[in-house]
Amino acid sequence: MLFNSLQFLIFFVVVTLAYYSLSWRGRWVLLLLASCYFYAVFKPAYIVILFATIVIDYYAGLWLERTPVGPRRKWLLIVSLISNIGILAFFKYFGFFTDIFVGLLDFGGLDGAAQSVDRFALRVLNKVLLLFGQESAASFSIVDTILPIGLSFHTFQAMSYTIEVYRGHQKAERHFGIYALYVMFYPQLVAGPIERPQNVLHQFHTHFHYDWENVKAGLMQMAFGFFKKVVIADRMALVANYGFDNPTEQNGLTLLVAALAFTIQIYGDFSGYSDIAIGAARTMGFTLMENFRTPYFSRSITEFWRRWHISLSTWFRDYLYIPLGGNRVSPGRRYLNVFIVFLVSGLWHGASWNYIIWGGLHGAYQLLAGWRDRAFARWGLTFPEDNKAYQLLQLVLTFVLVMLTWVFFRNHKAPVENAFYIIQKIVTAPFEGPLQSPLNTAELLFSVGLVALLFWKEKFYLTIPTRNSLVFWTVFPLLCLLCYFFGVFTSNQFIYFQF
Repeated sequence: MLFNSLQFLIFFVVVTLAYYSLSWRGRWVLLLLASCYFYAVFKPAYIVILFATIVIDYYAGLWLERTPVGPRRKWLLIVSLISNIGILAFFKYFGFFTDIFVGLLDFGGLDGAAQSVDRFALRVLNKVLLLFGQESAASFSIVDTILPIGLSFHTFQAMSYTIEVYRGHQKAERHFGIYALYVMFYPQLVAGPIERPQNVLHQFHTHFHYDWENVKAGLMQMAFGFFKKVVIADRMALVANYGFDNPTEQNGLTLLVAALAFTIQIYGDFSGYSDIAIGAARTMGFTLMENFRTPYFSRSITEFWRRWHISLSTWFRDYLYIPLGGNRVSPGRRYLNVFIVFLVSGLWHGASWNYIIWGGLHGAYQLLAGWRDRAFARWGLTFPEDNKAYQLLQLVLTFVLVMLTWVFFRNHKAPVENAFYIIQKIVTAPFEGPLQSPLNTAELLFSVGLVALLFWKEKFYLTIPTRNSLVFWTVFPLLCLLCYFFGVFTSNQFIYFQF
């Protein structure tokens, strides 16, 4: 069910009103059933996969808590993680890894083995497609059609539970329904934030009393989220799609504007989803973690990742970077750890070399920044950190570097060469011809004004005094009207739903 649909608005109102009319026992049942319905709307069969991971990790948590520290306990965790990663790997990367393996066999001159592997893998895929009511596949490209929506998000959330139980930071949840709700809670089920059990599980055991101030704050955040999605992100998508869908027919300026538009689109789209999710949960009393903190105001790539998709970046920090050694190792090993984390982050986003390059570039940025800082320290070079012009230069440079990586991210379904072609045109010939756009001049200027409003608004909107009834009843209806009159309603799915 898409957040930017009338169906969701009706669903949200009905579920929230029913939630406050029930006791605690009825509330968790309501939310679990509502979350099942919310997920099943996309494709009912997907819920079987989700239920399988829930059962595995629920019992894994109980067994981990009962098992004393030792090899057996570690193997229980490994089995749980392999089950989750295995499900994720099959549905998300089966075709991608099979193509790589077949290509290596071909490269090694083993044509017969390559054909056998290809036929066997295709038979496996067709059996799975049959289970999900899909037609037989002639190639692995159709594997995308059976990718359960939000699989990467709820898989990582489930894995964080078993890891925290293993580490002794979280008691195993004995209430199966509550654990299932932890994984399936509808606001953040398909695109995060990726929550930790310490933050959320205890909240599902709490009976939240109706609080009009919480409801107002939640509705306000949802309204801003809808504004970012339907008014800004989906309008920017028109410009981005125009350039990226036919890059060879566009000049450098058009591709540059398309890259800028996608940079704004993905922020408005994903942070808008997070705002709707956090706001919807807040109307019922739940507190979800912050997922964005004005990332495009960052002055370095490191700072950008402390502000962008915070729930994922902290997940990789706690469950991959630190176990690899984190900052406790030599500088060379630390840089390698950082690079590994960003490569895995790129792969997490999807089965595409473009995603891997996107992650690798962010890792390379971090390595180059570390080497630069060490070199400057050796040479005794310092810069005036409190100088406004220097701060602005850092901000602009960081924004440009991030924007260039988004070209690979946006290009994930096309050959890698397309992304390099687009960047080459942007860098070498940005003003070789007039700007071509699906929007007329007035619409472009309006879009520029919206982007300026977005950046200005992001600095203060969470501090809007919603407790002041006059402010709430002025700003909230205004946002709703802006969404209705200026929103782009073309059933645009949220970008991160595919992950």
